[in-house]
Amino acid sequence: MTTAALPPLRADLTLHSGPPALDGAPTWTIGDPARNRYVRIDWPAFEMLVRWDLGRPAAVAAAVSGETTLRLAPDDVAALAVFLRDQQLTEDASPAGTRRLAEAARAARPSPGAWLVHRYLFFRVPLVRPDGFLSATRGAVAWLGSRTFLGATVAALLLGLVMIVRQGDLFVAAFERAFTPAGLVAFAVALVAVKAVHELGHAYTAKTFGCRVPAMGVAFMVLLPMLYTDVNAAWTLRERRRRLLVGAAGMRAELTVAAWATLAWSLLPEGPARQAAFVLAAVTWVSSLAINASPFMRFDGYFLLMDALEMPNLHARAFALARWWLRERLFGLGDPPPEPLAPGRRRFLIAFGIATWLYRLVVFLGIALLVYTFAFKALGVVLFVAEIVWLILLPIWRELRVWGRLRRRILRRRRTAVTGAVLAGLVVAGLVPWTTRIAAPAVLKGAETAALYLPFPARLERVAAARGDRVAAGDVLYVFAAPDITLGLAEAEARRATARRELRIAALDPVVRAATGEIRERLAQAEAEVRALAEQAARLTLVAPLAGTVLDPLPDLRPGLWLSPRTRLALVRADAPPVVDAYVEEGDLARFAVGAEAVFHPVGTEAPSRAGRVVAVSASPARPLPRPDAVLGSVHGGPLATRRAEGGLVPEQAVYRVRVALDGPPPDLQQVGRVHIAGEARSLFARVARSVLIVLVREWGT
Repeated sequence: MTTAALPPLRADLTLHSGPPALDGAPTWTIGDPARNRYVRIDWPAFEMLVRWDLGRPAAVAAAVSGETTLRLAPDDVAALAVFLRDQQLTEDASPAGTRRLAEAARAARPSPGAWLVHRYLFFRVPLVRPDGFLSATRGAVAWLGSRTFLGATVAALLLGLVMIVRQGDLFVAAFERAFTPAGLVAFAVALVAVKAVHELGHAYTAKTFGCRVPAMGVAFMVLLPMLYTDVNAAWTLRERRRRLLVGAAGMRAELTVAAWATLAWSLLPEGPARQAAFVLAAVTWVSSLAINASPFMRFDGYFLLMDALEMPNLHARAFALARWWLRERLFGLGDPPPEPLAPGRRRFLIAFGIATWLYRLVVFLGIALLVYTFAFKALGVVLFVAEIVWLILLPIWRELRVWGRLRRRILRRRRTAVTGAVLAGLVVAGLVPWTTRIAAPAVLKGAETAALYLPFPARLERVAAARGDRVAAGDVLYVFAAPDITLGLAEAEARRATARRELRIAALDPVVRAATGEIRERLAQAEAEVRALAEQAARLTLVAPLAGTVLDPLPDLRPGLWLSPRTRLALVRADAPPVVDAYVEEGDLARFAVGAEAVFHPVGTEAPSRAGRVVAVSASPARPLPRPDAVLGSVHGGPLATRRAEGGLVPEQAVYRVRVALDGPPPDLQQVGRVHIAGEARSLFARVARSVLIVLVREWGT
């Protein structure tokens, strides 16, 4: 192509002075108004374009070399022509050019399946062309960007945060009240309003710097709607500060709303207005800081980082460097990096690319699981598979294809042998059943104990048990007496005897017979008093509530001593063997049986580990966790992932209660720890495969 005529440039293109490159060299930006795209070019490309009308690569190269300090060859001009043609920045009305455009259009046209996947993952719907409106109203909102308003906003933010610290419990309570149907609707409405403010912030800031804003609308990412503003024209701004202001304008607008809403919540009285201020504050803080500030997705944080580093197409360049780094570490090919960069910046971009991969892996898996959960099963599976294949597996497959093209070079490198040996070792480690232990979170039940207290003040008459005595349930331990109860019981019994005697007389004496009703009432009253006082007297004989051992008796007990009901006399600890309730995942149940050896390792205490055996395995999952074992739930900081539900804490995954009887006496208090159960050896791959099979059977089993 070095001798062929250069294709003419499109007449509608624009050229703008760009920011200096990393090495200080000037750059320029080509604007493509038809596609609303911008291409950054360097100094040699600019000098060639200035002389493009010379028509031939050799002539352009000679002119540039003669009129500037650059030394270019015709091949350089031809390469630029190919680049411009591929970017569709040239005109070519010849039959060959028409065929190339038709072939490019056909290649860019996806298959129906790919089109559906693309539209499911992301597409945009422009709704308005706001450029005229923004020009007409920019003056009315200019004060929002003034230094005075910025200072007032910072002051409002600081004051609001101070007030929230002083009313922290009320703010937390308002947050908890928000998770109701009405609260969630309010959050959704507030989110739409705040995002509209966010996009207007981008649009007005771009318009302030003279940029055209051709469209605003709704973008759908995995069918989730979000507003967007087309501010691609910010690429024509030469000053990095202005580009950063355009990129940060959305978050700045949201944080402004958050600052004033936070202050309003702190000052307003309880009511709808205060709740609305809380919703606005909560939505904007979370939206701006947790979502928009992330540089790992193509949100504001990414574009800010890209402008701060002066590196267009940051993700693509970081990914290319990360792939190069991975190939060098695995195979040692000795290839140069995709682009020359300072060592520190290259290391940063490699780390950024890998971090972005990991972040997106987690995000895409989470989105796929959400789609599968909330869509009906058949559609959920299709969408889940589409996301996993397109967003995760397809990029991996593309890199593997590159390895396939480089296989001859790869196989000749010594580093490949090392990588292969490490990979083989990992495969062997995953296939060999190394471990036989099954670990599970567990609770060691504290010994059942009963404390002995007096029901009311009384005098000790007899001590029938001492420290360490083994007693049966119902054995007498202490005998007390209360003189007022003894005297009252004697008087009540005397009145009962008198009433009975008068009833016998009334049966024989007609004169007394007339008072029979009154005598019966006195007899009933006396019998009730006798029963009540006799029950009180019986309560003064303290017996063992359960079979066990007497512990911690009150010292210096002797007959005649008066004691109050607040005094603990002794403890009786049950003699039952200690038991542990462990919670084992479903995939591990087949690896052991009743009678398997087990060891309990307490956590957070210096108590020693204790051996025992499995005595029972639950036939159904634990739903919910028994109340004494709720300490294992994640909501209480435990290792079991649980959620609150009616009736208690419900584990997120199926876990089964396994009871282990330990040797020795039970502890005085409950202990939390882990149980290691001896079971059938099984490899890591086998455990993963079984877990996957269990999930598939649970979701799709008949």
